[in-house]
Amino acid sequence: MEKLLVADIGGTNARFALYNRATKILSDIKKYTITDDTCLPQLVTDYLKLCSVTVKRACFALACPIEGDKIVMTNNHIEFSRSELQELLALKQLEVINDFTAVAMSVPALGAEDICQIGGQAADITYPIAVYGAGTGLGVAHLLSIAGKWLSLPGEGGHVELPMINDSEDKILSILRQKFGRVSAERFLSGSGLVNIYQALVELTNQSKQDITASEIVTQALEQSCQICLQTLSLFCAFMGRFGGNLALTLNTRGGVYIAGGIVPRFLEFFKQSDFRLHFETKGRMGRLLQTIPVYVIVHSDPGLLGAGMYLEQKMTN
Repeated sequence: MEKLLVADIGGTNARFALYNRATKILSDIKKYTITDDTCLPQLVTDYLKLCSVTVKRACFALACPIEGDKIVMTNNHIEFSRSELQELLALKQLEVINDFTAVAMSVPALGAEDICQIGGQAADITYPIAVYGAGTGLGVAHLLSIAGKWLSLPGEGGHVELPMINDSEDKILSILRQKFGRVSAERFLSGSGLVNIYQALVELTNQSKQDITASEIVTQALEQSCQICLQTLSLFCAFMGRFGGNLALTLNTRGGVYIAGGIVPRFLEFFKQSDFRLHFETKGRMGRLLQTIPVYVIVHSDPGLLGAGMYLEQKMTN
């Protein structure tokens, strides 16, 4: 059975794997850190050489809009021509898709061990599915089941605004607005978003600013060694709930709302006990509808790679 090359390329890391069409299993998974010197064709060539394999079909999932032949990534310097890359790699077929299109396409292949349900009832896949997730950025996609096939609807939903609902949150937004001008949801719901929230809280409490990473914020919040870190993580979970509830309302996603990305699985138990679900459901007259919609956190290690394989398999040409 022919092996397919799949890649999931984000702002920070690039992951490659081989996808087995018969078993839908990934193998030879390799992660590369993206640096200023990273050249995508060279990465692909190095990976294939490492695996001692030749492939004829590939699917690359990237964290950026996919329009036309020229691809320019949002959160790193990588850019390339699809047609030139296909020719350079001597590929019979090259599919280039948004990274959350790939994550969405993985949903039908996820087992019970790959997800953790947080509230709601059973999913009804005759309705749309929403997928979103925080990592280097905030990705969003939807998934529909149509005539026995899966259709992923890509978008850039992470760049919409995130509404604030009280005076305390308004003050945080005001500080971020001074820094960024327009403040998108991604400015809150991402690795850098955690830092943005933390720094705003520090400023509001008249404390001295210090350099801190998203990982350090999470660690100190879970250890309860820093009150501002704990408040930051709590707000992050609430904002994730509010954003997810908005997605659920937009397309009536009774097929479920799936949370992906590298951040939430790091503190899953905290997330389950947070105000996430409260803010997901607090939608006024639509609250009863939101109470029924299930939310799942994806704990599969590489849904983007799996979904890229699923997408390519569905798009196979002769």
